[in-house]
Amino acid sequence: MTAPTNPSPKPKLGEEQLGLFLYQMMLIRRFEEKCGELYTKGKIKGFLHLYTGQEACAVGAIATLEDRDKIVTHYRDHGHALARGLDPNRVMAELFGKATGVSGGRGGSMHLYDVTKGFLGGYAIVAAHLPLAVGLGLASQMKKEDFVTLCFFGDGSVGEGEFHEALNMSVLWKTPTIFFCENNLYGMGVPLKESLSTEIPKLAAAYNMPAVSIDGMDVIAVHEATQKAVAHARAGNGPYFIEAMPYRYRGHSMADPELYRLKDEVEQYRKRDCIERLKTQMMKAGQLDEAKYQEISARVEQVVEESVEFSERSPQPGLETLFDYITKEPARG
Repeated sequence: MTAPTNPSPKPKLGEEQLGLFLYQMMLIRRFEEKCGELYTKGKIKGFLHLYTGQEACAVGAIATLEDRDKIVTHYRDHGHALARGLDPNRVMAELFGKATGVSGGRGGSMHLYDVTKGFLGGYAIVAAHLPLAVGLGLASQMKKEDFVTLCFFGDGSVGEGEFHEALNMSVLWKTPTIFFCENNLYGMGVPLKESLSTEIPKLAAAYNMPAVSIDGMDVIAVHEATQKAVAHARAGNGPYFIEAMPYRYRGHSMADPELYRLKDEVEQYRKRDCIERLKTQMMKAGQLDEAKYQEISARVEQVVEESVEFSERSPQPGLETLFDYITKEPARG
């Protein structure tokens, strides 16, 4: 297992930026908790993979991007979508399968999408989106559009052929692609130490790609590392690899009984919680007090509840739209 490098020092970012980080992480956490509740009530159906515990990765990394930049990610994608600024109402509506969802109710939890935000999808097939990230990088070069692509994936992807093919081609073509591995220690229920014989950054280094390992439960460390990666890629120096090490508090999906790990392990990682860590740092620096924290909590709760209400009253996709988006030309009756 790789030990995270570059531990974050005391906050260097301004109070406004840190406050936004705190709000976004709290929003993602409460949104995911509510999704879990709604799933058990049958309001959300199908697969549901929660992002609780990993919020610092999405928030810290995505904050380094510009509007022109692109994101592709895996099926645990709610946090990335919210961090990129997708409307919580429309994200929740997509989970409900409603017509007002970001994918028109057709994608569900694993396939969030909003081209206006450069958010080009969650992908359900493990590692299948990594070649797309390379292709986007190639498009940026050929069209001279000067955008970078941030590609999130889990540690379970590193055993797939697409992972190695994508890294190799990205280096050969010097594409402006940031490969961001969220190593939460488990590929579904298999511990990484039982499925990989080396350390993940060494795989990237084997393709002559710069690679770092960071604490994925420290939003400041994530932000600093991704800033360097984005600057590297945007300057035309090719791809960059980040291994961030967070920990997911919930199972792989809502169907996961979590028989492969002890509750004590989860509780130990909760002591390093990204939200509590930033809250404590800001309070010690005089950038936050309890009243302000409660104000943020109330705002988050309101946003999440409004997203549920919006989804409840939104319509189902109409039967007349059944064949939409299947062919390039409109389907004919």
